[in-house]
Amino acid sequence: MKERAMAAEPRIHFELSQATSAFDAAVLDVGSNSVRLVIYRVEGRAIWTLFNEKVQAGLGRGAQQTGLLDSDGVDAALITLRRFRAVLDAVHPARIYSAATAAVREAADGRAFIERVQAETGLKLRVLAGEEEAHYSALGVLAGAPHAEGLAGDLGGSSLELVRLKGGAPGKGVTLPCGPFALGLGKPFDAAAVRKEVARKLDAARGFKGAKCFYAVGGAWRSLALVHMRLADYPLEILHQYEMSAADALDAARFVARQSRGSLERIEGLSKKRVDALPYAAVLLEALVERLEFERVAISAYGLREGLVFDAMSPELKAEDPLIAGCAALGARQAIAEDLGQALETWLAPAMGALAPVFPGKRDAVLMAAACRLADLGSRLHPDHRADLVFEQVLRAPIAGMNHAERAFLAVALFARHTASQNILEPRIILRLLTPERLLRARALGAAMRLGCDLSGRSSALLARSSLRFERSRVVLSAEPAARDLLLGEQTARRSATLANILERELKIEE
Repeated sequence: MKERAMAAEPRIHFELSQATSAFDAAVLDVGSNSVRLVIYRVEGRAIWTLFNEKVQAGLGRGAQQTGLLDSDGVDAALITLRRFRAVLDAVHPARIYSAATAAVREAADGRAFIERVQAETGLKLRVLAGEEEAHYSALGVLAGAPHAEGLAGDLGGSSLELVRLKGGAPGKGVTLPCGPFALGLGKPFDAAAVRKEVARKLDAARGFKGAKCFYAVGGAWRSLALVHMRLADYPLEILHQYEMSAADALDAARFVARQSRGSLERIEGLSKKRVDALPYAAVLLEALVERLEFERVAISAYGLREGLVFDAMSPELKAEDPLIAGCAALGARQAIAEDLGQALETWLAPAMGALAPVFPGKRDAVLMAAACRLADLGSRLHPDHRADLVFEQVLRAPIAGMNHAERAFLAVALFARHTASQNILEPRIILRLLTPERLLRARALGAAMRLGCDLSGRSSALLARSSLRFERSRVVLSAEPAARDLLLGEQTARRSATLANILERELKIEE
């Protein structure tokens, strides 16, 4: 099946680029354990999952002993790929990428399998070298967290790919035979024997010591993180960018390695298909943390598949912030005023920039820009329920480029964008993830956004004729002489007063 090249559209400004460059991309991922088809909607820098189906075919089962692909796995994979071909023919995505990884790459009959797939389905699978698999997995991590610094580790059924991340780019990677199949999955789990085998196979990872953060990619790591969420009574069940300290990761890994299969199956939300492989992943994570001395472990829901899509983007798109891009794409679907987000950011930047930062690394400005792109998100929702519905959507939106505290911050800000209520929705989540200073700042940002939107009637031209500034003890709202009538009215006074009260400052409207 041929890829259809898509001509790049001229990039006028950020919001327009999202609409003009949208297309669907499909990824066929033939792994050692699962065969998967994912179809994405790519809107500029934003990547949305539209369709995601997998079958646990088990191609790599027993391959360490026989050197061949599992015969039942081959049959299951071929049936699955025939179905996926039918889906692709109907959906007709603009771009199709494929990747066959460790099991197919290393099996003596891997080439015969690829030829059989092409003969029976018409699909031409690309077999990735180990270094390529590691590279694309690392690119996937960066697609979801562009400022990631540390070590990416993608655990598949047969192999573990390690790549150092520095300066927004992947370094040289290594592939190690440390997947559950390579460690003995299929036989009764023997923790001591697996630890000995892991220790032997991790000798090649010595050069990766010293990274502060380990970015864990793969279903087994995500399952292990879910176990830790349960142990920690963590309230926000979103695995992407869920973080554990090194000590917490060790505790979770050791807990899993001690459990029986029945005990693991009783953990709420844990896939029964992952249970057999999970103790192997746990022993491996324990060894990695102890040998490479990470300070923390972060889960990345982005990996090889997203890396393939991200790699095909232009350098200009890759340089965009995924959080701002994702919020722009999400907000554009309900937007009434297409240019409101950029105009609101420009209007708010001087005032909000004058406040002491509450997030490190200049993240306050990024979060403000992202929130502004969502200013119209609730415009088509019922006004009595708008604030609550927008809060829920933002808190759990599948948008990359933010950690959990930043999710909570944006959700509170967008709640305050639509209401002056001081209620805290989902307090177990918000009060656990946000400090009092960040909670207050989110409310202030939301109130300032509400003021800007209502003051201008969502008109970017009219908004530009006014200004907002924060002085030491005052909130000052002003306008050009010819637009002073803009500042009149009871609603303008109420919106301004709400913002001033949150900041505990006097209000001055220069009419």
